Amino acid sequence: MLGYFGPAGTFTHQALLSLSYDEETRPFPTVGATLDAVRHGSVRAGLVPIENSVEGGVSATIDNLAQGKALVIVSEVLLPIQFGLYARPGASLAGVERVITHPHAAAQVRGWLELNLPQAQVTEQGSTAAAAAQVAQPDSTFDAAVCADVAGQLYGLEALARDIADNAEAVTRFVLAARPAAPPAPTGHDKTSLILHMRDDHPGALRQMLEQFALRGVNLCRIESRPAKDKLGNYYFSVDAEGHIADARLAEALLGLHRTCKRVDYLGSYPRADGTEPVVKAGFRDSDFAKAAAWLKRLYDPEA
Repeated sequence: MLGYFGPAGTFTHQALLSLSYDEETRPFPTVGATLDAVRHGSVRAGLVPIENSVEGGVSATIDNLAQGKALVIVSEVLLPIQFGLYARPGASLAGVERVITHPHAAAQVRGWLELNLPQAQVTEQGSTAAAAAQVAQPDSTFDAAVCADVAGQLYGLEALARDIADNAEAVTRFVLAARPAAPPAPTGHDKTSLILHMRDDHPGALRQMLEQFALRGVNLCRIESRPAKDKLGNYYFSVDAEGHIADARLAEALLGLHRTCKRVDYLGSYPRADGTEPVVKAGFRDSDFAKAAAWLKRLYDPEA
């Protein structure tokens, strides 16, 4: 069984349906509950949002992966995010005075609402699916919901407008987390996620961590600082790096990080959803590392 951050009709649910797994699914009310269900074995894996191209990182997911019992990411999904304005059958756009939606959705359609419904009062709470469910109630005090098409259809609403997001290129990245296991074989277009804790706060501490990647030719897809939640000014870093733990350049970077960081949490190596292959320059290919190791060995034993 697979879990997901619900309820049914959310973008997370839509992203889960895009995965080719023939398994039962179960929604959970929060990101934390979804990931804890994985930790406790209630579900095999759980899908949660981790990054949005408009709003940035999803702190609830990043923090839970960093501070809870170890989990690893086994795959990711990229979902274009588009919203519609949905109302009960027979409603009209001119009659919409009260709108309900999730805060992130409200931020992404603010321009459209100001232009097309300047008089409307917008309430931000719950999820987009919960907003659709609320509007679907015959006695609802809300006239319309900003939600995904899947939610509008699920609750029998009609679209007053579609594709109303201010940024037509908005994309949310979701990750499927599971209990720790051996990583899948490299595909050539992989990503590795890590949580890095500095040994201490000193000038150049962040640079020291980043140099472990740069000196081995490892490109970073994302780096984000998050408060460690123990004292003011103490942070950890959530990092996505190009490559697989089986790649020599990334493996050596991990060894360097383990030596220089207070703690390194490995969150998995998995295929990139966009299929992008890293550009690996001369000197950083696996064969280059192997040749360098063979050369060093000959220095100890010239006849080897």
